[in-house]
Amino acid sequence: MNLTKRQIDDLNIELTLEIAPEDYSEAVRKRLAERRRTAEFKGFRKGMVPASLIKRVYGEQALADAVNEVIGKSLDDYITSNNLHILGEPLSSESQPELTWEDGNSFTFIFDAALSPEIKVSVDAADTINKYSITSSAKEKSEMVENMKKYYAERKEGEPKTDEEIEKEVTERLKENHRQEAEWRLSKDIRDFYVQKADVKLPEEFLKRWLVAANEGKLSKEEVEKEFPGFCEDFKWQMVRGKLMKDFGFDVTHEDLVDAAKAYVTYQYAMYGLPQVPDEMLMDAVGNIMKDRRQLERLSEQVEDRKVLDKIKETATIKEKKISSEKFREL
Repeated sequence: MNLTKRQIDDLNIELTLEIAPEDYSEAVRKRLAERRRTAEFKGFRKGMVPASLIKRVYGEQALADAVNEVIGKSLDDYITSNNLHILGEPLSSESQPELTWEDGNSFTFIFDAALSPEIKVSVDAADTINKYSITSSAKEKSEMVENMKKYYAERKEGEPKTDEEIEKEVTERLKENHRQEAEWRLSKDIRDFYVQKADVKLPEEFLKRWLVAANEGKLSKEEVEKEFPGFCEDFKWQMVRGKLMKDFGFDVTHEDLVDAAKAYVTYQYAMYGLPQVPDEMLMDAVGNIMKDRRQLERLSEQVEDRKVLDKIKETATIKEKKISSEKFREL
């Protein structure tokens, strides 16, 4: 067996793996022996089926499984021993030669692989990012007041509200809405600022192919092409965030995940009109989330986001800037 690397550019490599019969023959023999031990053929006692018949029926599958095992181990060992930071998984190259799947043949496999770019970014006091303080316009306020008046006029239950009470409620709602919008915008601008500062370059064509392959037919090339810009920005931020997590000495603990799960469950119940959730019910829901790998991955990303963004807000210069709600919408 021989594996060689060809550097295409800074982020793309080609791996050529040559497999000789002696690299897989023993694995094929073991697979066929196991098949013979368990196979049931009419006219033969279990375990007594002729080896030639077993090979004729199961030989091609045994060969494919054995060779794929060699491929997987060879690639993993090479990547690990050479300390290669691979994005996604190696993909069969478009220049892969045609193979004749016969026991005793040598095989050549060519793979395309992409290297993770080195992330160079720091958070400094000189980094300046705007934090918007949004002011309500008279039009925005009057429209909400009118809507609230209609709502309370049509409501059957409860005491009617005075114009003064409605105006006060509208003022408070707008203030909270604008606060949430400003926080969302600040987080977005921080992410964009440090992705741009890091100037992350990605092997885009490889990643497009990998996304199609990794989704096993659930996404077409056209769909990947359409969604790719958004995927790229998210992926770049994940890489920058990971670098900053390491630089800041942060990690995601079990307690962090439990707290995030509690917050998520509490929010979900509140959306259904249950602001106070019994502890037993809360912890049952949290326990279910903690068993769900995808949910944990999502929560882990949220925890990382919060930790990194909070640290950036403490370290960088966050400049307060007043802006009208109309101008804010235009950003």
